[in-house]
Amino acid sequence: MSAVLAPRIEMLPMNANDLDGVLAIENAVYPFPWTRGNFADSLAAGYSAWVCRIGGELVGYAVIMMVLDEAHLLNISVDQSRHGMGFGARLLRHAMSVARTLGARMLLLEVRPSNERALQLYKHFGFVRIGVRKAYYPAHEGREDALVLTHALAEVKA
Repeated sequence: MSAVLAPRIEMLPMNANDLDGVLAIENAVYPFPWTRGNFADSLAAGYSAWVCRIGGELVGYAVIMMVLDEAHLLNISVDQSRHGMGFGARLLRHAMSVARTLGARMLLLEVRPSNERALQLYKHFGFVRIGVRKAYYPAHEGREDALVLTHALAEVKA
């Protein structure tokens, strides 16, 4: 009798060697993606940046910027072929844990109102809307607002 082991899921610090894979996902999931320079600058600035790998394959990433006792989730993405498999939740849970470890009491993020999948994920984790940034994101016609969401890190939901 042989046991089949599930591939191991790892959360690892992002480094420059990850950027080609990160950019491939970024360019596939966003109509107005971050550039290689945005990710490289985040790494150079010392932001907390993470990749999620399953069996060695890059499936997603997150970038967190700390400001005093607040964490700002700048980017979180999952490869389109892995949407709906729980990797977004795993990455978000990891980002929240890292932020708490770094001393954050609150996690803040912006999200497009049109990004229903992300909004459902954030709602599941208990994020609340605290504002709107008008015309924050580029859009195919003009600009799109951003919803500003926050979560008290002492109250993390599974």
